[in-house]
Amino acid sequence: MSRHLSLLAACVALLAAAPTALAQQPPRTVTVKGVPAAGPSKYDKVFVTKIGPASAKTVLVLVPGYSGGAGDFTLVGKDIVERVPGLQVWAFDRRSQALEDTSMFDRGLRGEVSLQQVFDYYLGWISNPGQPGPRYRPPDVADLRFAADWGLPTALGDLRNVIRSARRQGKRVILGGHSLGASMTAIYATWDFGGRPGYKDIDGMVLIDGGQFGSFTGTPSVAKVRRTLREIREQPFADLVGVGLPWAQGVFAGLGGLYAHRAPTERSPFFDYPLLPARFKPPVPSTNRAFLGHAFDQSTSPKELGLIHLRAGTLAPSGDPRDWQDGEVSPIARVAEFWAASPVNGVEWFFPRRLSLDVDAANSLSRRSAAARELKLRTWHLAKVDRPLYAFQTDLTKGAVIRGARRFIARSKVRRSTLVDRGSSTSHLDPLTAAPDRNDFLKTVVPFLKRTMRGRPAS
Repeated sequence: MSRHLSLLAACVALLAAAPTALAQQPPRTVTVKGVPAAGPSKYDKVFVTKIGPASAKTVLVLVPGYSGGAGDFTLVGKDIVERVPGLQVWAFDRRSQALEDTSMFDRGLRGEVSLQQVFDYYLGWISNPGQPGPRYRPPDVADLRFAADWGLPTALGDLRNVIRSARRQGKRVILGGHSLGASMTAIYATWDFGGRPGYKDIDGMVLIDGGQFGSFTGTPSVAKVRRTLREIREQPFADLVGVGLPWAQGVFAGLGGLYAHRAPTERSPFFDYPLLPARFKPPVPSTNRAFLGHAFDQSTSPKELGLIHLRAGTLAPSGDPRDWQDGEVSPIARVAEFWAASPVNGVEWFFPRRLSLDVDAANSLSRRSAAARELKLRTWHLAKVDRPLYAFQTDLTKGAVIRGARRFIARSKVRRSTLVDRGSSTSHLDPLTAAPDRNDFLKTVVPFLKRTMRGRPAS
């Protein structure tokens, strides 16, 4: 009898552990065919990193924000699938990720090359043109001007192919995103795909510190749209760092994360690197993790770059080099892991400016908007959207995200919503990097997801 009871107990323990084991399956990145768009057909593809059990019947597709990549969801995606049985997270990478060269980052993470070799490959040759060894050869932007047309029609078409791929596998789909990715989620629901409204493809929406109706900006004038289009024709990619090299934003973030991840307490080489703007540097030489924390923490990072802010702690009061003291919600070790990820990284090296212009022009989600008409945007179905909506707000927009979500709800048929305001305690990246026990986004989105998964599937 005792033997049978022991066997039964073992079986119960195995079944209890199964969801966790499935959730811990290693992420897998696949390529999905994109829609035909401007440029060579070899770029008509996107990338999806699948986190969690392949057997899941529901997929949460997450779209990164302005200059963001699928790596933004590596940490929080694992946290979500560990807490929501039957759910898999699909982290979406736009087609522009195909323009990146992450080869040396990959080798650096595997320990096949030294940190110095990774640094020299991407940045050393710029300040020392005569250095020996291999070097990164960025593409000529003049050869990539076709990306000036990679706006909402392309991005939403690619995203729809991903969603339809999940639905063909018999899975329900909840669509969400962070920052601009949240705005794209709201737009997708209202978009007209050849007569079929986007909301019919999905079972719910998750807006992580983003959205429309003034969440970030107002609707631009037609004159501004035309002026910006001319500028985009000359330079189709964003330059977040401001050094005239679009890819630098990805390289600096990736290198900073890699150094902090592999050698956290060693002196940072970035303090003496001349091409990194001084506004990102601590006032004194620091360790690698302190340099990373200082560059991104909301108390010391450039004020105008709220899109990269998080709450991770502070510089230590003394030491040479100066180290970092954890505090607030995002431990520096998680921040380092977040930025060090490769080849699925957290920053888009070549973010298409046309996409952000289109998102701004779609701000009112109305076909009557002059800006939307100028850009031929198809936001026609807001009044019919009836899917559950979740929105989380940080300190970035001073209340505009929740106000935008309420306007979306008031103009649609959304009947169930969860609106979470953490503007006093959380910065823009914290929902993606915070420790699970301190992540209010994680704590509030999990019950929303569970309830949405119990609802009637989309048709």
